[in-house]
Amino acid sequence: MLLVFMKKLTAQNLCSFIGQLSKRQTYQYLNPRNHGQIKIVDIEGPEGPIRIQRCNPSKLEVFGKEKKPTISSQLLWRVANAIQENIPFNIDRILGASYNTRAVLETLLAHTPQFYYCYPGRIESINSSSKIKPGHKHLLWLPDLPHQSGVVNEYPSSVVISEIPSQEIIYESLTLPKSESEDKIDVDIQRRHAQIQILLVKIGCQLNYRTWVAQNDKGILYQGIKLGEHAGVVSSLRDERILSSYENAIKAGLLIDCIWFESDRFMPAVIEIEHSTGVTSGLSRMRNFQDKIPPYETRYVIVAPDEDRGKVIKEATKPQFESLKIKYFSYSAVEELYSLCQRRKLMGVSAKFLDCFMEDVLS
Repeated sequence: MLLVFMKKLTAQNLCSFIGQLSKRQTYQYLNPRNHGQIKIVDIEGPEGPIRIQRCNPSKLEVFGKEKKPTISSQLLWRVANAIQENIPFNIDRILGASYNTRAVLETLLAHTPQFYYCYPGRIESINSSSKIKPGHKHLLWLPDLPHQSGVVNEYPSSVVISEIPSQEIIYESLTLPKSESEDKIDVDIQRRHAQIQILLVKIGCQLNYRTWVAQNDKGILYQGIKLGEHAGVVSSLRDERILSSYENAIKAGLLIDCIWFESDRFMPAVIEIEHSTGVTSGLSRMRNFQDKIPPYETRYVIVAPDEDRGKVIKEATKPQFESLKIKYFSYSAVEELYSLCQRRKLMGVSAKFLDCFMEDVLS
């Protein structure tokens, strides 16, 4: 299990790879029809942005005469999340028409030792007839087969790709309850937290789980109905037989973002959602809850943005939280699981299926 996640790339990895390229060298675009050149100016922080310069000598352009565009941290994260070892990926398909430096990122990655470019075949289906056609340019991450830095290498690929439409998650409008706290929390942060919470409820329903939602979030209006009144949402922790004999555990669980229950005997996951805030508060709530119940087999899970993975690992591996054996469930993985539930109406899967979407923080 650990081996799989060691191979997962982050924005920091991509910055590190590109940071090892020479800033004195100019780099030609992978697209031979683009006669422009690229130079790396600098890289800010561990996750970007990466500042570059571009010019086109065929148009008598020279470096230093234009502003320095950036490859943003958000762009790096979107691409990093889509990369799998030995699986071709297409930058334009990942990003669509977003980001005007996507071709620059593609070019710079191809010049790093772990990335190759390739042309996998493409399956074209017309009127029930399928043909393999010449494919578009893709990149390929081969960490165990590095090539010389600063040059590009084509990898001969016998892979063929059947392209299905990309999946999008549609969040319907919701209304947040008025907070009685004096702390001013950004509304966009609250909304994103609520969106992920709603997805967890819907995933729970599809997997035949009942979902406890934090007491202070039950008033969120979604589809015109309070979240606490939606199908599959637990109205009271005292109604759950697995906790009904443990009053202190019931009190400790009231503000936990989500708890999944299955039948009267299982609690597949205890979940805290952290968005642009410290992870420690959620870990502390779960540790307090753990101390108040018998040693049930469950998952203690931190759900957080993909870019906060490092923060989750740093906090969750502190000695006081080791007993939780935290699993990290990224926002993109939540949306991927939700999309799968919606498209395929999953049934009959075991709780172990969840582990495919979560990362064990402790090795």
